[in-house]
Amino acid sequence: MSRQTQAIIHADAILHNFKALAALAPSSQSMAVVKADAYGHGAVNVARILQHVSSRFAVAIIEEAVALRDAGITAPIVVLEGAHQAKECQMAFQHNCILVMHCEEQLAWLEKCPEQQRPHIWLKVDSGMHRLGFALSDIEDISVKYRHLLSDNTVIATHFACADDVDNSFTNAQMDEFNQVVGKLGLSTSVANSPATVNWPESRNAWNRLGVGVYGGAVSTSPNIDVEITPAMTLRSSVLAVRTIPAGEGVGYGQTWVASKPSKIATVGIGYADGYPRHCKNGTPVMVRGKRAYLVGRVSMDMITIDVTHIDNVAVGDEVELWGRNVSIQEVAANAGTIDYELMTRVSQRVPRIVKYL
Repeated sequence: MSRQTQAIIHADAILHNFKALAALAPSSQSMAVVKADAYGHGAVNVARILQHVSSRFAVAIIEEAVALRDAGITAPIVVLEGAHQAKECQMAFQHNCILVMHCEEQLAWLEKCPEQQRPHIWLKVDSGMHRLGFALSDIEDISVKYRHLLSDNTVIATHFACADDVDNSFTNAQMDEFNQVVGKLGLSTSVANSPATVNWPESRNAWNRLGVGVYGGAVSTSPNIDVEITPAMTLRSSVLAVRTIPAGEGVGYGQTWVASKPSKIATVGIGYADGYPRHCKNGTPVMVRGKRAYLVGRVSMDMITIDVTHIDNVAVGDEVELWGRNVSIQEVAANAGTIDYELMTRVSQRVPRIVKYL
């Protein structure tokens, strides 16, 4: 490949992170969430890395499940948004998927499937997130009305709004309300995502859904957590050009950065078309020749410019880390006014994912 812009996917980190998070809940079962192309890391890549330790995988939509099946992934797959159309109930059965049902329309679609061709289902309850799910006040009646669609494998699930924030009591409120109502139903439950698994031990129920933590994303507002999470992606590129500009000269579109002294500027082959955020501020760090350099000027579609005045011998071809093990994705996200989830998932398809094993 001509351009050296790549997302290096660290298989060892993905495996370590999943095992470390799962070990927090030895009495639970844990599944890896590989929706959104495994948070930008490549769903097939991640499923292959974890297929011997994650007994199930979770995706958002049925198309993501089918792509895993086409790649030879055989583990059961939980489809978190359930069916969007009636035909997806049949698709789920054909592809050994479990549909998370959140409304009666979906259950009515399932009823129309031949009894021997119905997929297993979970039921989702809205405990305060207010996106999807049956109302807590309705779930007991729903479980009775549709008992013929349920089985011993049915799980009642909910989702937390603030599980990463250890000082926010809303997570406890959600758990308490959920447990009071669902505890009467005699079914297994799934409430914990990665942040809840780390921060709220009482949320570790039958199934934990491990997403962002598997990829090295932030899981807690607390600096003291009982698990080590390692970045699973290094986004890197290379220097395309180096030039020295005099004091008073501007760099990039709109000349939003002006040199206060003679400055050495390196141009790097990555831009917002690759998923590097356009809103990154002047001063956003990168790593080159073992030292931090800093973004100057606006991010362009295909290129950025960095100030390397303080770094000796920077040359065309030098590797530049945009985020990874030296520059945290969380720090870059903060400079872009967003979160690490968005940066991971927005790395574009023109950036090759290169899986590296130790």
